[in-house]
Amino acid sequence: MNETPPSTPRRTSPVVAIVGALAVVALNALLLALALGGIDVLRIHARALALLAIWAAGGITLALLQPVRRHDPKALEHESKFSLVMMLVLPMLTPPLAALGERLGLFLDFAKAPFEWAGVACVALGLAIRIAGMARLGSRFSPLVAVQQDHVLETHGIYAAVRHPGYLGALLACVGAMVAFGSALALPLVAAFAGLLQARIAREEVLLEQYFGEAFFDYRRRVGGLLPRLWPARAPRPAR
Repeated sequence: MNETPPSTPRRTSPVVAIVGALAVVALNALLLALALGGIDVLRIHARALALLAIWAAGGITLALLQPVRRHDPKALEHESKFSLVMMLVLPMLTPPLAALGERLGLFLDFAKAPFEWAGVACVALGLAIRIAGMARLGSRFSPLVAVQQDHVLETHGIYAAVRHPGYLGALLACVGAMVAFGSALALPLVAAFAGLLQARIAREEVLLEQYFGEAFFDYRRRVGGLLPRLWPARAPRPAR
């Protein structure tokens, strides 16, 4: 954990952000086309087209509602570059690898229309949850494990249901993208992504407990991490 000097609040132009989001969707489309066997196959693949539309809608929504990228942390937990890269690469490679599994007929554990379309719905739900969490945090949002200056512990909105809606949404979107193609070929990537998220959650909660103390402990006791909690947990209080 390191102290980091503040930087000037910065907000990307919405037009630039939208173009960037659509560029990512175009890359996803290219990867899916390669995995499925060409653009012509992609053009008639209803679930793949639905996923691309969902990703585009999510990217544009974030571009318009983007949190202020204000890198002004009072504490920052540094992560390895490998972990950060893998957290971006694994969810991006999951859909094309699952699509390749569909094309080759490998590990077709979910190859039934209700499951596959449920996977598409799971992607939409996951992105909605992630965007809701990011929008709720606003300028407190950071892609790194950090506590910003004047950071207030968020416990309302979607954060009243789960402590880590952003990570929950990312995991749902990753799992859904695999199931949407009916193949479990990408399951190792999903499992690796889930492991990285769990490790990050553990580091983040140590940082939050250190800076918010009893307030965070009480919040963690009442609210589940990735799943809603039906009743408060019984857990020992943190050491003073």
